[in-house]
Amino acid sequence: MSFSGVARCAVLVLCIATLATATTGCRTHRNKKQQQSSPEVLYKTAHARLVAYDYNAAVKAYEQLTARYPFTDEARQARLDLIYAYYRQGESESATDAAETFIRENPAHPRVDYAWYVKGLVDFERTPNALERLFRADLSERPPTTARKAFDAFKTVVEQYPKSQYAHDARQRMVYLRNRLADYDVHVAEFYLRRGAYVAAAQRATHAIEQYDGAPALRDAVAILITAQERLGLKDRADLARQVYQMNFANQTASAATQVHHWWKFW
Repeated sequence: MSFSGVARCAVLVLCIATLATATTGCRTHRNKKQQQSSPEVLYKTAHARLVAYDYNAAVKAYEQLTARYPFTDEARQARLDLIYAYYRQGESESATDAAETFIRENPAHPRVDYAWYVKGLVDFERTPNALERLFRADLSERPPTTARKAFDAFKTVVEQYPKSQYAHDARQRMVYLRNRLADYDVHVAEFYLRRGAYVAAAQRATHAIEQYDGAPALRDAVAILITAQERLGLKDRADLARQVYQMNFANQTASAATQVHHWWKFW
């Protein structure tokens, strides 16, 4: 073989070796990139951002994971974490939608109680808002548009998942919401009573008594019921309601809210 032939062979071998090295390098880079975008890695990245309070970045990472690998265990956990991330980011509608979707698709999931709890928190945070608390607005006059939704969500946690770690807090929030809802029903009943709509006043007072047992406002609710039934000429029912009042509230010290004299109270 001539020198030029040997040289050509050497160049060919070098090209083959270079090509093999390049191919191996590309494959290694591709495998590394796939590992970095695996469900496990994506979830760890998203969770790290969540615990670092970077909710916007966490949401994007979780959404990327659920879009790329929708049927993995990591995606299912990501959907649960997304509820909280949306909630903390202030995206109330997205948080509620995510919670309802998770509950619908994973009714037997061991952490579905968490979805119910955060769903309740979203609506609870709306009642009342910070400005109302700051200026101490009379919340009994404001329609509790989301209080009922929050109450029902917390009730689900307490009744269906009594051993849940969120059950105690849910129960405490239910007490507040119960009082809030009872206050509003009494406020509406008073409104009807002042305008002579005695049937409507009696119905609203009765609703408060039946639905919100233990609420401080029930003292006023029973008093409204007595007055409405008296005005309607329903003496027997009024006497029965008066007996209920005497048994439950006659010796009760009035709170600051109930010490205000109402024109319709006749005692």
